[in-house]
Amino acid sequence: MESLLNAFVVLFVVVDPIGVALIFFTLTRDLSTSQQRRTALRGTALATVILLIFFLIGDDLLHRLNISIPAFRIAGGALLFLLAIDMVFARQSGLRSTTTREQEEAEHKQDVSVFPLAFPLIAGPGALTTVLLMASSAKQSLIFAGMIGILFAVLASTLLSLLLAPRIMHLLGETGANVISRLFGLILAALAVQFIVDGIKASFMS
Repeated sequence: MESLLNAFVVLFVVVDPIGVALIFFTLTRDLSTSQQRRTALRGTALATVILLIFFLIGDDLLHRLNISIPAFRIAGGALLFLLAIDMVFARQSGLRSTTTREQEEAEHKQDVSVFPLAFPLIAGPGALTTVLLMASSAKQSLIFAGMIGILFAVLASTLLSLLLAPRIMHLLGETGANVISRLFGLILAALAVQFIVDGIKASFMS
């Protein structure tokens, strides 16, 4: 249960449904409500496919690349720690958002469901790394099923946030979203350090 809870917290914080909803609202503010709903559904569905594929083939991918699980835990923990720093300082980086040029390109596109919504906003590098870490720890069938359930639960909450984006924007605004992001970032930093510590311990034990 502890590993499942940790996986849920990490993936939820990394995906950051509230933060994604605020960016989504900015990108789709000129669309009708029905168009926003379709865009949210398409983007979330595609992100689900991407993350599910990474989850299912993640372990085999690491094996083919001759990357040990402890090494990936250390690297993944370092990447998530960098992401946590961005969240604590309310900075936007390529780890969980679009770059300036990507933002400009997205604003001129009619359909933003694939880019930048599905990737990199939802299924970005941080989320992909987290999913691979989840797959590496899902050795038992019950844990494997639980991890898939967590993946769908986080993506369902993301879809809900996208559908409620106008209300969230009105309720929280930029300042409120940054406060929540900082709190999530602090939690993610601690979990990222734990990934690194576990990876180092496993390296010496193997």
